[in-house]
Amino acid sequence: MTQVTEHGGGVWSLRVPIPDNPLGHTLVHVLDTDRGPVLVDTGWDDPASWAELTDGLTALGLSVREVHGVVITHHHPDHHGLSGRVREESGAWIAMHAADTAVVRRTRESEPGTWLDYLARKLAAVGAPEEHIAPLRAARASGRTRTLPGLRSALPDREIVPGELLDLAGRRLRAIWTPGHTPGHVCLHLEEEHPSRLPGRGRLFSGDHLLPGISPHIGLYEDPDDATETTDPPPSSRLRSSRGDPLGDYLDSLERIGRLGVAEVLPAHQHAFADAAGRVRELLGHHEERLTGLLALLATPLTPWQLAERMEWNRPWEQIPHGSRNIAVSEAEAHVRHLVKLGRAEPVAGTDPVTYVAARDPGLRP
Repeated sequence: MTQVTEHGGGVWSLRVPIPDNPLGHTLVHVLDTDRGPVLVDTGWDDPASWAELTDGLTALGLSVREVHGVVITHHHPDHHGLSGRVREESGAWIAMHAADTAVVRRTRESEPGTWLDYLARKLAAVGAPEEHIAPLRAARASGRTRTLPGLRSALPDREIVPGELLDLAGRRLRAIWTPGHTPGHVCLHLEEEHPSRLPGRGRLFSGDHLLPGISPHIGLYEDPDDATETTDPPPSSRLRSSRGDPLGDYLDSLERIGRLGVAEVLPAHQHAFADAAGRVRELLGHHEERLTGLLALLATPLTPWQLAERMEWNRPWEQIPHGSRNIAVSEAEAHVRHLVKLGRAEPVAGTDPVTYVAARDPGLRP
């Protein structure tokens, strides 16, 4: 049975499955407008996911052909994957922040093997052992690259501009730029009274930025042929340099969301919840504890890979699958980069792969 939840005030959520993923599903939100339904995210590009999305719309008395627009919180395939098919069926527009649209464009324009080459180089640079990198090289050599997700994601045709209201007839939905999980992640503030009159300032479609029981992955933004590595982006593009500080971006974004005072959060995974400010405090505390723990580990110089091996995850390192180890080391490197930005850690000169160590005099650094 299709699982549909009514949230009141012309808002529903549909559970769209993610194949072979412990998250289980994406919550695609349907927002009624005077010009027709608008979707917030769409789910993974998979036949079973498409069937669940269309069945869910049917359960609401709607057809996918009636969809007026698609608003994407971020470019990941469990959010943006079905956008192109929705547009093909309905003629709907697709809106995304410029920074994530740039990622989609680079992905579409790059030869698929470029991504495996990049990942192999990146893993070698952070100290991954050759036995971990070897399967990537083998996949590249065998041509098993066409199945990588997101290679042909739809190019959006509208830009989400932070701070501005989206053009939705009869609704007040304001975009809030919340970089961290991706460079162009946005939350969407529905500036309308809560249908149950819960205290607070409307509701928030939070994507992956704020989830009730999960800390979203915060890794690095680097991408093949990322022009922002060597040049400053034009101010209008709102792109962050890939040499930036995604964890710092995320923590700053969390604090902004915490100050909104929304009555309810409608995330893209798990379930709706209240007390956004309380959840923000929990996540800020979680990352501060993690940073403190990493500094203790960095009493001895370590590569990001060695650091990831020693960090606390939801299972022992030996039990973490190959692909998840790539995510883990990316997160370790993002945390190290933030410590370096704060002057609390520093690279050890002359090491290759580079190792990091806790700064000796962090109180004297900016």
